[in-house]
Amino acid sequence: MPKADELQQKREAAREVIDVLQEIAVLLNTKLNRTQLSLSVSLIENGVNPEALAVCAFPISSYSRWLILVEQTVIKELRKVSEKARFENAGSDSAD
Repeated sequence: MPKADELQQKREAAREVIDVLQEIAVLLNTKLNRTQLSLSVSLIENGVNPEALAVCAFPISSYSRWLILVEQTVIKELRKVSEKARFENAGSDSAD
């Protein structure tokens, strides 16, 4: 059974790691709090894929949502133009 001193040292080391990660998170503007960082570290230490965690656990930024919306809108418009061109070509082919 670990001694109380060893447990205290492990807790202090864990706090120091989270402190450093918090500083990095702030510098990178991740908007993650200490709890989210702690949970993320724990999940990764227990085998969760970090990339999968990033995709699933944290919301998409508003800028990313905007880009997705723009992309979807452009695709819809291109499909409309393509359908219109196909319809016009089909009509001109039958007139010949």
